[in-house]
Amino acid sequence: MKYLIFVLLTLIILPSAKSDKKYYDELYRPQYHFSPEKNWLFEPNGFVYYKSEYHLFYHNISVSDKIFSDQLGHAVSKDLVHWKHLPIAFTPDEKGKSLISSPPTAGSAVIDSMNLSGLQQKDEKPMLIFYSDNKGNQNLAYSNDKGVTWTKYDKNPLITVSEGDARDPKVFYHIQSEKWILALFQSSGDVTKTPGISFYNSSDLLHWKFSSHLEGFGECPDIFEAALEGSTPEKKWVVLSGEGNYMIGSFDGLSFKSETAMLKLDSGKNFYAAQSLSNSPDGKVIQIAWMRGGEFPDMTFNGQMTFPTELSLRTTKKGIVLCRKPIENISSLYDKEIKRKDKNFIPGLKGSLVGGMKGDAVFIKAVFLPKTSDSFGFIIRTGKKSEGTDIKYDTAKKILEVNGIKMPLEPIDGKIEMELLIDRSSIEIFANHGELGISTCFSPVKGEDDLLLYTQGGELYLESLEAYNLKTAWSNK
Repeated sequence: MKYLIFVLLTLIILPSAKSDKKYYDELYRPQYHFSPEKNWLFEPNGFVYYKSEYHLFYHNISVSDKIFSDQLGHAVSKDLVHWKHLPIAFTPDEKGKSLISSPPTAGSAVIDSMNLSGLQQKDEKPMLIFYSDNKGNQNLAYSNDKGVTWTKYDKNPLITVSEGDARDPKVFYHIQSEKWILALFQSSGDVTKTPGISFYNSSDLLHWKFSSHLEGFGECPDIFEAALEGSTPEKKWVVLSGEGNYMIGSFDGLSFKSETAMLKLDSGKNFYAAQSLSNSPDGKVIQIAWMRGGEFPDMTFNGQMTFPTELSLRTTKKGIVLCRKPIENISSLYDKEIKRKDKNFIPGLKGSLVGGMKGDAVFIKAVFLPKTSDSFGFIIRTGKKSEGTDIKYDTAKKILEVNGIKMPLEPIDGKIEMELLIDRSSIEIFANHGELGISTCFSPVKGEDDLLLYTQGGELYLESLEAYNLKTAWSNK
């Protein structure tokens, strides 16, 4: 069960959390990653665009006297960077229970632009959220005022599972078959005896028919169509599960046929339950995920999302892979910057200070040629009281390592390319133009904000580097 590892932490940490008078400026408060105002943030429960606004729904869980209250948090944004918190959308379960006996589950949100459900009442198109209850049934809630107020569908459940575990419905519209599709994790039940993703289809978003089952995938499924980079307009389908495992192939509205082996989107310990944006305004595939497992000591909140990324497919020597890059709107936060080009670095006892760049919110883009270097990388959040966190590339083993996470990383044309997103409590690394990635959380020492670039054992050639201090995304709060 996905939430068991958090139960003891929830019961111990939150009741003793300390208040901080500096709202959204606490020691470990992310400055440009989404986090809840208070309580625990769990996985996305809907990520949808409607009328110039991006809506993010998520489980916001408070704990009192060993009883939890599972609420659906709601926030909106115009640019996926600056978020505004809205009132709680609704509570999936009417009565609070222990996290062990009744864990929250992921869900998804869509816009019924054709009013196929018949739930539209006035001018606004219905916004629908699909969610699971603790019995494995799939339910619906809807809004006719852009997500301000919600009504639970009076004929719930939409799908009843008589046995086994069923949860985390992901709903999307399949243009080719002109059907709505619901992808559902099922461990076993009426239609399957093996864990995986079950596909259902519907013409009205209310009545669902089982079509197929895809074995070998875990909970929190997502499925979307992405374009291959290049001049050709070819697209392929991607099926992804919560832990970041994915396959690429085709989907005809009934079943998925894989064209690749199982691949890994993120090698970090804090990437989970990723969800793609529904109703994307420009056709781009935008993704956000829960940074599960992060620690936020003495904070009045716990949890954050990854920074939104744009996804694409790329043909490599090893085949087609799914690639990620931070959305371009991150540039709206750029503050102090340094740029370096065509520089040779030699080993030094203290490393090379990156032009005086320091801070707790930094974005770095760099391209390296290892030359004779045995290892090189960045040491972040270092200073007089702390050795900081080492992001190290071993040139002989071809391994990138941070926080105990080791990821194989082969040079491309002799080069290693990295983009780093550093926030007060997280690090996101996108390597080789997003072909590989690591998402990890950390708790650096207060006030230790230096940034070092170093090489060991030999010379390192820096082809290019851009580093930006980032302004807080919450300055208008």
